[in-house]
Amino acid sequence: MVLMINLFTTHITAIPSLIGPLHGTAYLTVITATLLTRPPAPSGARWRATIPAIGGLLALWQLRDRSRASHP
Repeated sequence: MVLMINLFTTHITAIPSLIGPLHGTAYLTVITATLLTRPPAPSGARWRATIPAIGGLLALWQLRDRSRASHP
């Protein structure tokens, strides 16, 4: 969101240089964490994790629902 606001308003060049790598690292961390869950995450959660911006939340919701279903 910060990158988009900067793009449409002030165009400060320091913001993408700071936020861009942070965003990319967070994106890769979410995908890696989903792939490394035990027991293995269902394919739906793995694919949801790759959606930019909201994929981590979608994968987390699916993993949480699966966890609740297996532990009544």
